Amino acid sequence: MDYAGQMQNWIPVPGSTKARLALIALNEFGRRGYDGVAVAELCAKGGVTTGALYHHFGGKPGLYAFVREEAERRVLDRMEGAAAAVADQGRAATVRAALLVGFDAAVRQEVAQLIAERGPSGAPDRIVALLAGLVPGQDLIHARIMGAAWREALHEAARRGTGGRHAERVGRARAALIALVGI
Repeated sequence: MDYAGQMQNWIPVPGSTKARLALIALNEFGRRGYDGVAVAELCAKGGVTTGALYHHFGGKPGLYAFVREEAERRVLDRMEGAAAAVADQGRAATVRAALLVGFDAAVRQEVAQLIAERGPSGAPDRIVALLAGLVPGQDLIHARIMGAAWREALHEAARRGTGGRHAERVGRARAALIALVGI
Protein backbone atom coordinates (compact mmCIF):
# COMPACT_ATOMS: atom_id res chain seq x y z
CA MET A 1 0.00 0.00 0.00
CA ASP A 2 1.24 3.47 -0.81
CA TYR A 3 1.13 5.66 2.30
CA ALA A 4 2.66 8.70 0.63
CA GLY A 5 0.55 11.75 1.23
CA GLN A 6 -1.47 10.06 3.98
CA MET A 7 0.92 10.79 6.83
CA GLN A 8 -0.45 14.25 7.57
CA ASN A 9 -3.97 12.86 7.82
CA TRP A 10 -3.37 10.29 10.51
CA ILE A 11 -0.49 11.45 12.70
CA PRO A 12 -1.74 13.96 15.26
CA VAL A 13 0.59 16.51 16.81
CA PRO A 14 2.20 14.91 19.89
CA GLY A 15 0.64 16.14 23.12
CA SER A 16 -2.40 17.59 21.36
CA THR A 17 -5.94 16.78 22.40
CA LYS A 18 -6.32 14.63 19.29
CA ALA A 19 -3.12 12.73 20.08
CA ARG A 20 -4.15 12.11 23.70
CA LEU A 21 -7.54 10.81 22.63
CA ALA A 22 -6.02 8.59 19.95
CA LEU A 23 -3.45 7.11 22.32
CA ILE A 24 -6.01 6.40 25.04
CA ALA A 25 -8.45 4.97 22.51
CA LEU A 26 -5.76 2.74 21.01
CA ASN A 27 -5.02 1.35 24.46
CA GLU A 28 -8.65 0.93 25.53
CA PHE A 29 -10.06 -0.39 22.25
CA GLY A 30 -6.97 -2.59 21.91
CA ARG A 31 -7.67 -4.28 25.21
CA ARG A 32 -11.47 -4.22 25.40
CA GLY A 33 -12.84 -3.71 21.90
CA TYR A 34 -15.40 -1.24 20.65
CA ASP A 35 -18.33 -2.27 22.83
CA GLY A 36 -16.22 -2.41 25.99
CA VAL A 37 -15.33 1.30 25.94
CA ALA A 38 -17.57 4.29 26.67
CA VAL A 39 -17.10 7.80 25.25
CA ALA A 40 -17.27 9.37 28.71
CA GLU A 41 -14.54 7.03 29.93
CA LEU A 42 -12.22 7.89 27.02
CA CYS A 43 -12.74 11.60 27.57
CA ALA A 44 -12.18 11.34 31.32
CA LYS A 45 -8.94 9.42 30.85
CA GLY A 46 -7.78 11.98 28.29
CA GLY A 47 -8.80 14.96 30.38
CA VAL A 48 -10.91 16.32 27.53
CA THR A 49 -14.56 17.06 26.94
CA THR A 50 -16.85 14.92 24.85
CA GLY A 51 -17.10 17.93 22.56
CA ALA A 52 -13.38 17.61 21.81
CA LEU A 53 -13.83 13.96 20.84
CA TYR A 54 -16.71 14.87 18.51
CA HIS A 55 -14.75 17.82 17.09
CA HIS A 56 -11.69 15.74 16.20
CA PHE A 57 -13.30 12.41 15.29
CA GLY A 58 -17.03 12.98 14.79
CA GLY A 59 -17.83 10.52 17.58
CA LYS A 60 -16.86 7.13 18.92
CA PRO A 61 -17.13 5.36 15.52
CA GLY A 62 -14.76 7.90 13.93
CA LEU A 63 -12.25 7.59 16.76
CA TYR A 64 -12.47 3.80 16.57
CA ALA A 65 -11.91 3.80 12.81
CA PHE A 66 -8.93 6.15 13.24
CA VAL A 67 -7.12 4.00 15.82
CA ARG A 68 -8.10 0.72 14.19
CA GLU A 69 -6.58 1.85 10.91
CA GLU A 70 -3.37 2.79 12.70
CA ALA A 71 -3.18 -0.52 14.59
CA GLU A 72 -4.00 -2.52 11.49
CA ARG A 73 -1.40 -0.61 9.47
CA ARG A 74 1.29 -1.46 12.03
CA VAL A 75 0.37 -5.15 12.02
CA LEU A 76 0.06 -5.31 8.23
CA ASP A 77 3.50 -3.75 7.81
CA ARG A 78 4.97 -6.55 9.90
CA MET A 79 2.98 -9.21 8.06
CA GLU A 80 4.13 -7.91 4.67
CA GLY A 81 7.74 -7.80 5.85
CA ALA A 82 7.60 -11.34 7.19
CA ALA A 83 6.05 -12.64 3.98
CA ALA A 84 8.69 -10.89 1.88
CA ALA A 85 11.50 -12.30 4.03
CA VAL A 86 10.53 -15.90 3.26
CA ALA A 87 9.02 -15.46 -0.21
CA ASP A 88 11.62 -17.77 -1.73
CA GLN A 89 10.44 -20.65 0.53
CA GLY A 90 7.03 -21.07 -1.12
CA ARG A 91 3.45 -20.02 -0.50
CA ALA A 92 2.92 -22.05 2.66
CA ALA A 93 5.98 -20.54 4.36
CA THR A 94 4.96 -17.07 3.22
CA VAL A 95 1.44 -17.38 4.60
CA ARG A 96 2.70 -18.97 7.83
CA ALA A 97 5.22 -16.17 8.39
CA ALA A 98 2.66 -13.45 7.71
CA LEU A 99 0.01 -14.91 10.01
CA LEU A 100 2.33 -15.76 12.89
CA VAL A 101 4.27 -12.49 12.79
CA GLY A 102 0.97 -10.58 12.56
CA PHE A 103 -0.46 -12.54 15.48
CA ASP A 104 2.64 -11.94 17.60
CA ALA A 105 2.72 -8.22 16.71
CA ALA A 106 -0.94 -7.71 17.60
CA VAL A 107 -0.51 -9.49 20.94
CA ARG A 108 2.74 -7.70 21.79
CA GLN A 109 1.31 -4.28 20.89
CA GLU A 110 -1.84 -5.09 22.89
CA VAL A 111 -4.16 -4.48 19.95
CA ALA A 112 -5.31 -8.09 19.52
CA GLN A 113 -8.92 -7.36 20.52
CA LEU A 114 -9.06 -4.30 18.27
CA ILE A 115 -7.71 -6.18 15.24
CA ALA A 116 -9.84 -9.27 15.98
CA GLU A 117 -13.04 -7.27 15.61
CA ARG A 118 -14.61 -6.70 12.23
CA GLY A 119 -13.61 -3.36 10.79
CA PRO A 120 -15.96 -0.47 10.26
CA SER A 121 -18.89 -1.32 8.02
CA GLY A 122 -18.07 -1.08 4.36
CA ALA A 123 -14.31 -0.91 4.91
CA PRO A 124 -12.27 -3.40 2.90
CA ASP A 125 -10.68 -6.19 4.89
CA ARG A 126 -6.99 -5.47 4.39
CA ILE A 127 -5.89 -8.67 6.15
CA VAL A 128 -7.92 -10.77 3.71
CA ALA A 129 -6.56 -8.70 0.82
CA LEU A 130 -2.99 -9.37 1.97
CA LEU A 131 -3.67 -13.09 2.35
CA ALA A 132 -5.34 -13.25 -1.07
CA GLY A 133 -2.21 -11.71 -2.57
CA LEU A 134 -0.04 -14.34 -0.88
CA VAL A 135 -1.97 -17.24 -2.37
CA PRO A 136 -2.49 -16.30 -6.01
CA GLY A 137 -4.61 -18.68 -8.00
CA GLN A 138 -6.84 -19.53 -5.05
CA ASP A 139 -10.33 -18.11 -4.85
CA LEU A 140 -11.04 -15.48 -2.22
CA ILE A 141 -12.70 -17.98 0.11
CA HIS A 142 -9.31 -19.37 1.17
CA ALA A 143 -8.10 -15.92 2.22
CA ARG A 144 -11.37 -15.22 4.06
CA ILE A 145 -11.16 -18.49 5.98
CA MET A 146 -7.51 -17.89 6.91
CA GLY A 147 -8.36 -14.33 7.96
CA ALA A 148 -11.30 -15.53 10.07
CA ALA A 149 -9.16 -18.18 11.79
CA TRP A 150 -6.43 -15.59 12.43
CA ARG A 151 -8.93 -13.14 13.93
CA GLU A 152 -10.48 -15.82 16.11
CA ALA A 153 -7.03 -16.72 17.44
CA LEU A 154 -6.45 -13.03 18.21
CA HIS A 155 -9.81 -12.80 19.95
CA GLU A 156 -8.94 -15.77 22.13
CA ALA A 157 -5.49 -14.34 22.88
CA ALA A 158 -7.05 -11.02 23.89
CA ARG A 159 -9.20 -12.59 26.59
CA ARG A 160 -7.68 -11.69 29.92
CA GLY A 161 -6.82 -14.25 32.55
CA THR A 162 -5.13 -14.16 35.89
CA GLY A 163 -1.48 -14.87 36.57
CA GLY A 164 0.12 -17.10 33.95
CA ARG A 165 -3.21 -17.96 32.37
CA HIS A 166 -2.98 -15.14 29.84
CA ALA A 167 0.36 -16.35 28.49
CA GLU A 168 -1.02 -19.89 28.37
CA ARG A 169 -4.11 -18.70 26.49
CA VAL A 170 -1.95 -16.81 23.98
CA GLY A 171 0.15 -19.94 23.42
CA ARG A 172 -2.92 -22.10 22.89
CA ALA A 173 -4.44 -19.57 20.48
CA ARG A 174 -1.19 -19.45 18.49
CA ALA A 175 -1.01 -23.25 18.35
CA ALA A 176 -4.65 -23.46 17.27
CA LEU A 177 -3.99 -20.95 14.51
CA ILE A 178 -1.17 -23.09 13.17
CA ALA A 179 -3.30 -26.24 13.31
CA LEU A 180 -6.53 -24.77 11.91
CA VAL A 181 -5.04 -22.94 9.00
CA GLY A 182 -2.81 -25.89 8.17
CA ILE A 183 0.36 -23.88 7.93
